Amino acid sequence: MTAPRATPGTLRDVGVVNWAACWIAGRAAGTGPPNLFLTLARRRGLFRGWLWFAGRLMPGGTLPRRETELVILRVAHLRDCRYEFDHHVRLGRRAGVRESDVERVKEGPGADGWSPRERAVLTAVDQLHHDRDIDDEAWTRLRTHLTEAQCVELTMLVGHYEMLATAITALRVEPDRPRR
Repeated sequence: MTAPRATPGTLRDVGVVNWAACWIAGRAAGTGPPNLFLTLARRRGLFRGWLWFAGRLMPGGTLPRRETELVILRVAHLRDCRYEFDHHVRLGRRAGVRESDVERVKEGPGADGWSPRERAVLTAVDQLHHDRDIDDEAWTRLRTHLTEAQCVELTMLVGHYEMLATAITALRVEPDRPRR
């Protein structure tokens, strides 16, 4: 990775409200203010809109939190986005994602140990990543476990974390340091 293309903003760059939001997010994640947040907050109003939207997906979504973390980890793995992967390994622990789950996420939906629901969700993630669509067979399996509204949320969650991986990679956002 090269040096950041857009560096994390200072208090002056991001404003007091965004600075406070970044510090709160860091405390929740067990880090200082996340570099991603401080970088995106350079575009102040856009950052606040994004933060509201992102919060409606995670942690405010209707999908179980553990499942949400598995989805995010799978997207981060498929995108080779170490920043997002490491960040959500930390957050996932609090949602019941064990180290063995993290290793299975790397293997994908075909790995042994997933419930039928988890396998259906992770298959949808893989198809959305690779094909930008979910085939009819996978959709039918998904709908046996998720409501129509949850399927909408799942596709938005995957798309959102694909977008974040793109921004993180293109902006060369550096990893966060754990808080001591």
